[in-house]
Amino acid sequence: MESELPDIYCPFPQRSNPHVDHTREHLDAWTRHTGLVHRESARERFEQADFGAFVGMVYPTADGEHLDLVADWFVWLFLVDDQLDDGHLGRSPDRVRDVVERMRAVVEGTAPGPGPGEEAPAALIALADLWERTIPRAAPHWRARFTWHLMTYLTTATTWEAGNRADGVVPSEATYIAKRRHTGAIHVCMDLIEIVAGIVAPESVHNDARFITALEASCNVVCWANDVYSYEKEQVLGEIHNLVHLVRHHRGFGKQEALEHVCAEIATETERFLTAEGELLDRHPELAGLLVPYLDGMRSWMRGNLDWSRQTPRYAPADVSQYAEPGAYLEESVLGVGAEPAEPGTGAARPGTDAARPDRAPGVAPGPAPVDTGAGLGAGHGRR
Repeated sequence: MESELPDIYCPFPQRSNPHVDHTREHLDAWTRHTGLVHRESARERFEQADFGAFVGMVYPTADGEHLDLVADWFVWLFLVDDQLDDGHLGRSPDRVRDVVERMRAVVEGTAPGPGPGEEAPAALIALADLWERTIPRAAPHWRARFTWHLMTYLTTATTWEAGNRADGVVPSEATYIAKRRHTGAIHVCMDLIEIVAGIVAPESVHNDARFITALEASCNVVCWANDVYSYEKEQVLGEIHNLVHLVRHHRGFGKQEALEHVCAEIATETERFLTAEGELLDRHPELAGLLVPYLDGMRSWMRGNLDWSRQTPRYAPADVSQYAEPGAYLEESVLGVGAEPAEPGTGAARPGTDAARPDRAPGVAPGPAPVDTGAGLGAGHGRR
């Protein structure tokens, strides 16, 4: 696939964390302990993705303890995301509402203990563990921001994306771009920079227009690069929430033209980040002690995400056929919501086939479907 892709501009150096090997071992033990990865087929796919290497690329300066923590957050986000994107739950918003509210109760500290004989979903067990290990390191305003970002990711993925799939709505590019930073959970990951770097950025920094621009641009770069590399995977799944797909749908571009267009926009966002970064440091030299590591964390995210995407089998063309049968690797125990049987005589299609796609008939290019309104790419400036 890489040979077919245009170059993605990234002027930041490639780095990795020296604690990656330990974090790989930690992830194996943690996912077994929490039950997030249970079946052998899911374990094999999990190991091939090499999330330990990924987290080492995007947090290259973290110490061993922090790297293990953010790696666990990564895996939790990826595995929950797969449940919502790849399987039937991504088309059934009502069926995951209860588990999302239970997640909210965990982070708000109102979750009741399990009832007699009750076995909580693995995602809830893991989230409770993550929360207990993360919060002691966090300032109150960081905790409030992180909670909002986490719950916005969950609710946007389970209502907006799932509702679009269920109703056959094709989002506009502008709407998608704004929502993508939430559905990709990238704000959650950027928030963790403060934990890893041991800094506390005051609200005045987060409210600064230059910081907001740098953060938004870096988030866009990560999310759009992910869309470029996951495009083939998501075509197999019948996923409409991909920027390359939406550029093709709305602009009538061919595949290569759409890829080149999105990669050019990634370069524009990278330059926008660099401009905002320079202006921010010039404006606040007295805050260099916290701004430099924060901005460096954004740089590491843009570079590390690109490096991992280029090497992981998760997006390799030879391996995307696995997504034709998501039931082979998705585990119901993660969210505790089983498959919904098709009604007799309905001929309900398996998610991922053309017949199940709201915007695609078998063998036909994307046709007319309900479209929300909004400007095109670049106006107004996870899924994985």
